[in-house]
Amino acid sequence: MPDSNRIGGQGRTATEASQSFTFTRRAMVLGAMQGGIGVLLAARMTWISVAENEHYQLLSESNRVNLTLIPPRRGWIIDRHGKPLANNRTDFRVDIIPDRLHNKDATIASLANLLSLDPDEVERIKSDLDKSAGFQPVQVADKLDYAQYAAVSVRLPELPGVAPARGFSRNYPAGAAVGHLIGYVGTASAEDYEKNKNPLLITPGFKVGKDGLERAFDKELTGKPGAKRVEVTARGKVVRELTTRPDTPGDVVKLTIDADLQAYAARRLGPESGSVVVVDCLTGDTLALASMPSFDPNSFSDGISHAEWNMLAQDDHVPLRNKTLQGLYPPGSTVKPMVALSFLEAGLDPNATTVCTGALRVGNGLFHCWKRGGHGTVNMAKGIYQSCDVYFYHFAQQIGMQQIASMARRLGLGQEYPLPFPSQSYGTVPDPRWKMKKYGTSWERYDTVNATIGQGYMLANPTQLAIMAARIASGLELMPRFVLDKNQPRPRSLGISPEHLDYVHQAMSDVVNGPGTAGRARLPIPDILMAGKTGTAQVRRITMAERRAGVRSNLSLPWQFRDHGLFICYAPFDNPRYAASVVIEHGGGSSAAYPVARDVLTFLYDREKAMAMLEPLEKAWGGTIKERMAVKMQQYKAKIAMEEAIKRGEIILPLENAVGEAGTQ
Repeated sequence: MPDSNRIGGQGRTATEASQSFTFTRRAMVLGAMQGGIGVLLAARMTWISVAENEHYQLLSESNRVNLTLIPPRRGWIIDRHGKPLANNRTDFRVDIIPDRLHNKDATIASLANLLSLDPDEVERIKSDLDKSAGFQPVQVADKLDYAQYAAVSVRLPELPGVAPARGFSRNYPAGAAVGHLIGYVGTASAEDYEKNKNPLLITPGFKVGKDGLERAFDKELTGKPGAKRVEVTARGKVVRELTTRPDTPGDVVKLTIDADLQAYAARRLGPESGSVVVVDCLTGDTLALASMPSFDPNSFSDGISHAEWNMLAQDDHVPLRNKTLQGLYPPGSTVKPMVALSFLEAGLDPNATTVCTGALRVGNGLFHCWKRGGHGTVNMAKGIYQSCDVYFYHFAQQIGMQQIASMARRLGLGQEYPLPFPSQSYGTVPDPRWKMKKYGTSWERYDTVNATIGQGYMLANPTQLAIMAARIASGLELMPRFVLDKNQPRPRSLGISPEHLDYVHQAMSDVVNGPGTAGRARLPIPDILMAGKTGTAQVRRITMAERRAGVRSNLSLPWQFRDHGLFICYAPFDNPRYAASVVIEHGGGSSAAYPVARDVLTFLYDREKAMAMLEPLEKAWGGTIKERMAVKMQQYKAKIAMEEAIKRGEIILPLENAVGEAGTQ
């Protein structure tokens, strides 16, 4: 039999003692290892419980206590009299935090049912969720009543990612009348957060300025956030509120704007596409900056629906453009007082005359006056108050464009103003150097002839036209201002001869109060005369064939081919205090502009009389701005619903209608 007690075939015998020794040695090694591990664990536990006690206590506390930022109330924007143009209202709202959302469709469906959201709002929420960053809150609804707010709050365990809140939201009492002026607020974009990792930017309910003065003064208007500590369960349910640190509201921004005048100017524009700018002739304070049609900033701040956005974007009157600063127009005959001042400064005798027969040949071209039969013998005053083009054609060739361009720039045309707005269009004051740089060609006499009546390359925005009127009226180098500052230094003189200014002032008075082109612009205020200048700017070329056959009337043309109507003015004529510009896009001529200017300046002196003139007009137009916008929105939605029904085959058009629609594609 083999020897079973031999080890490894080496002849060593495994005794009971040797086996016991081997077991004991192994047990000691294992015991030492276990003891070492125990010592390490004990040391680690000691380190955690003693050295890192504060750290883990804070982590434990953070699991038990939730710290939430409270968005600061935004500072008010008020007018020169303290009337709010943008303020805050108490608000119940509901947002969604995309990162915390589990089932998007089910959550949105539940909220739509709880809050009675219409389909267009549901589509807007889905679209915003698709475009948002994961941390960026998406607004579901605001302006909720307490019952709606409570209905969502009690169902929060079933709605992860939903964040109801009670706070404040932005409010614009004048609505669309201040859309372009004040702008609007909205949630911060992903780009905003990438630039500044401020947790306030992703706090539900916090808004930043997106356009207009809201954007320009965003830093001043944004206050300091508050904070709220609440005790929560492991599932996030609030047990109790511990402490709250209140927010600090933003600063109040006081503007030069007169809120009542701003609202009146916007309403008086009615259904027209145009602008009104009113400036204080003593200080440059901007009293009104109205651009219509406009948008309701409350809609943008609350989260505009797709239907409303599409309606605004597709409107040929361009309600999304601030026409007062971004609209550029040929100024037409409104520049003739400016050109007359350049003539006087160049030494032209104002009594020098020319004969207007209705046209003047310049080189190979024939340049027409607006009055087909001509004005006869014309001096400078008649050239202004009768707006004779031939007078300015004739003498501009003698004086030269350089003199005219220099005066235009002194009076504010083509000038960049230091204004608190994101964008401006500066227009063009052309001269030989400009044309060579722009087109690489020489200046021609016909360029001077076109520019001297505000056509050709000459372009200006309505704010520049108002400043030009104010500078002519005052002789001061006024700059438009929007923030009220009573300690602002008095503007300096333009250095234009008072005699020259007096001569042009009298001619501009005769435009309205004498044998001029705007007799119906006379103010219905005793002892207060308004001086002004009409302007009509062509937007299409009139061919010789059309002139021979008879120039088509504006009313016979499609809206976009009609002439712009312009008017600049100031009052009182003998002691200028207010200056204004009115531009009516495709209004058919100056007769569309000067009645608006008359009523707006009347409002400055007699509000009751001005309102009495406005109210019957608004009835004829279909109501106030808000009422007309509501009707337009309903009509747009009905049109879209009809188009969708036709696409689905639910509505079949009669054959003749289908053919007609196909022909208009």
